[in-house]
Amino acid sequence: MAYLAPIHRPSSVRHAIRTSFLSPESEDLVVAKANRLEVWSPNPQQPDQLSLQHSKTIYGKVTLLQKLRPATSQTDHLFVGTDRYHYFTLSWDAGRKELKTEKSYVDVAEKAARDSQTGDRVHIDPSNRFMTLECYEGVVNILPIAHAGKGKRRAADNEIGELQDPVPVRIPELFVRSTAFVHKRQGGARLANPEFAILWEDSTNKVRLKVRELEFTPSLRPQEEPPTAELEKGRNAQGDIELGASHLIPLPAPLYGVMIVGETSIAYADEWEFRITNTQQLEEATVFVAWCAVDDQRYVLADDYGKLYLLFIQQNDDGEYAGHQIDVLGQTSRANTLVYLDAGRIFVGSHQGDSQIIQISEKSLEIVQTFSNIAPILDFTIMDMGNRSAEAAVNEFSSGQARIVTGSGAYTDGSLRSVRSGVGLEDVGSIGEMGAPVSQVFSLRSQAGVQTVDTLIVSFVAHTRVFRFSSDGEVEEVDSFGGFDLGEATLYAGNLADGRCVQVTSAAVQVSEESNGMVNDRWTPPGGSAITAVAAERNTLVLSLAGAALVALDLSASSIRVQAQRSFEAAQQISCIAVSRTVPNTCVAGFWLDSKVAFLSLTDLKPIAQTQVVDEAEGPAVPRSLAIANILRDQPPTLFIGLADGNVVTYTVESAQQPFTARKSIVLGTQQANFALLPRGDGLLNVFTTCEHPSLIYGQEGRMVYSAVTAESAQAICSFDSETYPGAIAIATEDELKLAMVDEERTTHVQTLHIGQTVRRIAYSPNLKSFGLGTIKRTLAAGAEEVSSHFKLVDEVAFQELHSHALNEDELVECVMRCQLDDGSGTGETAERFVVGTAYLDDGEGKEKTRGRLLVFEVTEERRLKMITELSLRGACRCVAMCEGRIVAALVKTVVIYSFEYQTPSSPFLVKKAAYRTATAPIDVCVTGSVIAVTDLMKSVSLVDYKSGRNGVADTLSEAARHYETVWGTAVANVAENTYLESDAEGNLVVLQHDINGFSDEDRRRLRPVSEMLLGEMVNRIRPISVQPTSAALVIPRAFLATVEGSIYLFCLIAPGKQDVLMRLQSLLAERVKSPGHVPFGKWRGFRNQVRDMGEEGPVRFVDGELVEGFLDAPVEVQVEVSAELGVEVEVVRGWVEGLRRIH
Repeated sequence: MAYLAPIHRPSSVRHAIRTSFLSPESEDLVVAKANRLEVWSPNPQQPDQLSLQHSKTIYGKVTLLQKLRPATSQTDHLFVGTDRYHYFTLSWDAGRKELKTEKSYVDVAEKAARDSQTGDRVHIDPSNRFMTLECYEGVVNILPIAHAGKGKRRAADNEIGELQDPVPVRIPELFVRSTAFVHKRQGGARLANPEFAILWEDSTNKVRLKVRELEFTPSLRPQEEPPTAELEKGRNAQGDIELGASHLIPLPAPLYGVMIVGETSIAYADEWEFRITNTQQLEEATVFVAWCAVDDQRYVLADDYGKLYLLFIQQNDDGEYAGHQIDVLGQTSRANTLVYLDAGRIFVGSHQGDSQIIQISEKSLEIVQTFSNIAPILDFTIMDMGNRSAEAAVNEFSSGQARIVTGSGAYTDGSLRSVRSGVGLEDVGSIGEMGAPVSQVFSLRSQAGVQTVDTLIVSFVAHTRVFRFSSDGEVEEVDSFGGFDLGEATLYAGNLADGRCVQVTSAAVQVSEESNGMVNDRWTPPGGSAITAVAAERNTLVLSLAGAALVALDLSASSIRVQAQRSFEAAQQISCIAVSRTVPNTCVAGFWLDSKVAFLSLTDLKPIAQTQVVDEAEGPAVPRSLAIANILRDQPPTLFIGLADGNVVTYTVESAQQPFTARKSIVLGTQQANFALLPRGDGLLNVFTTCEHPSLIYGQEGRMVYSAVTAESAQAICSFDSETYPGAIAIATEDELKLAMVDEERTTHVQTLHIGQTVRRIAYSPNLKSFGLGTIKRTLAAGAEEVSSHFKLVDEVAFQELHSHALNEDELVECVMRCQLDDGSGTGETAERFVVGTAYLDDGEGKEKTRGRLLVFEVTEERRLKMITELSLRGACRCVAMCEGRIVAALVKTVVIYSFEYQTPSSPFLVKKAAYRTATAPIDVCVTGSVIAVTDLMKSVSLVDYKSGRNGVADTLSEAARHYETVWGTAVANVAENTYLESDAEGNLVVLQHDINGFSDEDRRRLRPVSEMLLGEMVNRIRPISVQPTSAALVIPRAFLATVEGSIYLFCLIAPGKQDVLMRLQSLLAERVKSPGHVPFGKWRGFRNQVRDMGEEGPVRFVDGELVEGFLDAPVEVQVEVSAELGVEVEVVRGWVEGLRRIH
């Protein structure tokens, strides 16, 4: 029933570790982003920066990351733990270039224990004999690491360094803030027992430090009884510890002891009695969140406000601790993890800002590299769907071209992010405004001996301009070039094989020498006919004369020779032509009538083969553009046909006699697509299509990929592989000519507008061409936090703040909406308005206390905000929507309908019309007609029906149906008629259906779950979209989802008749595709909350697009086996999956 595919993968970084993972000599950085592991290595071209080497999905959100080095391995192994209590070690298989599971552990979940409230922790003791896992309150799991030993306890050589089975140990300390193994002095041959320091908070809220001795007894009969471990012996630290203490930093030899990091001070506890002997106050109170060691004496600390500090440990003459000092290094993103790389470089992994690599120096730092992060996405809006309208129906392809604008990050890391999936263009130079629309651009060489192009011919409606580039990149417009007629529009310009230049205008073809401007030969059409289309390949030109005749010209000799000429009847007029060296001695022609395309011989221009591109039943569709290109290696060339209605049809050209095989069709837009061929470095070609949805067609892993391009207004394009700009392209837009570099394949592109405040809510107005932002600003003054909130108006093009309205003290923005409200003219006309809901931090006492406001803003002609009315509320306004022209406001315990009315044309006010009391508190609402879907804090979704009163009867809100389960809802959206998609705080997605034609009243009052799956990330916002599917579509896009981890997903409904085959395909792939750690797919994607766990059953009527689309990357034998069990040809399944990939 439901299908989910990722558009932007998680970008939030919570865990990272430096390790020699890919090779013994490598210094790699392994980063965990939600359920993905990424391996980064130094970039050979820029050694101070990192480049991505490998990325892999894990079946579970990564909560633990540690490294090990078994005796038999030359590289480090990774220890990974997930939120579903799966633990495993991974190594790198250099031969297959993929992760290899070394060992997978049984679930060590303590069903009766409570999850750790301060996060999972993993440590390895300094002697490398034990690893500890802390996932539950009051439980420490001890994992012995096999070492050499003696006698019966001696480990086999191949086991040394390997993890053994976990041994759970209970401790009385429950609310643990930090833990660490303490470094100990070693005397004698026998190693002393490790000591485990625990910083915890007791029942009186007092912070204490306890150091416990780990006693481990291995089993003499491993097959019959497990080993035992104890943490019974312990000592309490002597001295007072501040209430804000949060981190322990164990000091190595010869310093020893523990540093206790707090909010107002940093203290030292000695190694013997763990007495607090030196407490130094901080100059300014702060909250530390992460630390890493630079060396034995220097430690870098990060606080909650994005500051980085350097803690320096002073030594006495014996090398022991003598004191410490702390200095501020500078400002970065708010860190979640710090990893020291080398040479003063530190990786700052961030959840709420961009991750960074910084270079530290004395009391300062420099940002060396930035890794884009759009987490957490608090809100987002769909700015357009490729056609500048979020409401309009779009075609099958433009959902991948949707421009999504997110409110990302928090506090000083807050920003607006424009996210678009497609092939990126990076501007490298602008020639400037052209002053008139450009019709064509051509690149050519000015001299015969030059290998790269250096001249751009720019054609307009009635004239031509020439731009010459020097070797240093300087550009100059020249008045003449090679005898070209610049007073006419140029239909084609290029170089012949011998270096001469050719220009085709509507009146003539001329060949000239550029060096002296001498025209070698000139050919004019007979009878004064006009040349309307040109196709060129090396020394051959094919011309269309007003569509009524074709002429083939041979330009290889000094003079122009007519190779063939043929006239066509009125019923066979030519609409477009193409020629390619890949199909020698032929050209391709499209005809106006019957949607016909034919391959013609260049000797007599008579047809060799022809076909009707579109059946008569599908309606008329005229071929308007043609191209032949080698897209795939070791495959025949492909014929591209751009139809007038925006469809692109492709055929595989086996030969001139069999040119129309393997027909495929895709909708790129509503206007004809024009093709430009762009050479790749490997001898293949990419095809750039210009239409209202520019796209790049390229080959990847043996298949053809259509991808959106971030060039919205491209009208003409050509390759411009010059000496200064190798691999560049020239792009003509409506008013500008520029050079750009085009990516070779699709990626997700993110543009950033740094706000410096939390962008909590966002609304977009296409009419006003602006965004309404609800922001929260946090500042630290004199050790105290100050919070303020604003509603801002931001321009959509310049991303520039136009105006800002400050809210009252202690008032925070909760929701923002753009809507059409009565303009007060009395004519029934509406005007664009922004509606803002707020809440006060101070709840206060008394029933009449104002706890929120509802504000209505208009935007003046000067593009400034003007508040036209406000309404004080006795509850916080959590979210707003529109229902039949009325404002729906979800307050703390009720959903209220307000009407927007006028006393006078300039004094509007809000009138309460109806109310509905929710189970606990409404979190999100969505409106479909008169039905309001409300997702509750605890009690899932209820449907409320609004009926406006007539003839003196009051408006009413009445419950029509509800979902009778405990679900901690976070967002809801209508995705089809009587069908709703809900997300919850535990990372689940549920599709609910309202059976309005149910047999009984009870059936009609119940929302029935029809699909459910664990996403593994909490969804903050769901935005529905409207997409008009094609008849052959497998899935129908219905909504975008944005998560706390920075992911954006496309939610689709599976087309009727395709549900069974896609679910069977998912099941077959899940059996054969092994994840790292060999975690079962069902365990990962099965619905799970505090009430029930569907891990054994897996997702219910929900298809994971990432798994299904992995069919194309699976080995061929797996593809064949899966297709055979489906009872479908392999090529058919590949076509299905390619179609699924194209939609996002």
